[in-house]
Amino acid sequence: MKTSTIKLSSPATREFWEIPILFEDEHLLALDKPAGVLTSPESLNPSARLIIKDEPEVERPNLMQLLHAGIKDGKPWARERNLDYLNNANRLDFDTSGILLLAKNKPAFVALADLFGAERPLKKFLTLARGTPVENKFEVDAPLAPHPLKLGAMRVDADNGKKSKTIFTVLENFPRHGYALLQCEPLTTRTHQIRVHLRQADLSVVGDDIYGGKPLWLSRLKQDYRLKPGREERPLISRVALHAGELSLPHPITKETVTIKSELPKDFKVALKYLRQYSN
Repeated sequence: MKTSTIKLSSPATREFWEIPILFEDEHLLALDKPAGVLTSPESLNPSARLIIKDEPEVERPNLMQLLHAGIKDGKPWARERNLDYLNNANRLDFDTSGILLLAKNKPAFVALADLFGAERPLKKFLTLARGTPVENKFEVDAPLAPHPLKLGAMRVDADNGKKSKTIFTVLENFPRHGYALLQCEPLTTRTHQIRVHLRQADLSVVGDDIYGGKPLWLSRLKQDYRLKPGREERPLISRVALHAGELSLPHPITKETVTIKSELPKDFKVALKYLRQYSN
């Protein structure tokens, strides 16, 4: 019987991950990527470097590097699947959690690349945004290009940007403190697309300091909040509040519709719990 998780570790950064498998057949493998893990090498991303106190700066491992090393070393999860190939069809940002789809053979990867290039997969993300949406459903159609001054950042650029479009739906409003839970459907696959498009709509993703998103603090929600002496308050969610929750696409080999879902991670659930408790 195949394991339902894949265990990965990085001795260099002393990190360990047990990553759930969301879907698997002979051609595809879908993983539930945790926040705080690079999908693939990203030299322009500040998160690609890790600073450990009193030690030299080290390069963070990325998920594809760890998976390929596991196959090469014959880790149990790779042996039981007879894996000799894995390639990612999509990519999630360092802080984004959720569905990462991998091909287990080259024909499946080529077919997936064509699908994603044609913008056929239906992708649904969830995000916590600061601000008040004007409408319950809206879209942002704004071309995106790399920011000329901020390394690794993107911006709306009508002259040089690539076509980019996202549909947003308000799932839940927290008007007392000005937050909203949104479903985001990107129709294109540009870097930081959801985050920049929300900024264009005068909203910001919670925890997204690159694009003006502030952390979510319990002390800002709860009127009688008291912190114990000597303790430091931590954000309810300490990363970009963005989760890839659903992916639906025609199977690259069988052509049958495949729908993969990922539950919200614990930190996202905790943030929602307190917003519901103190914001309505």
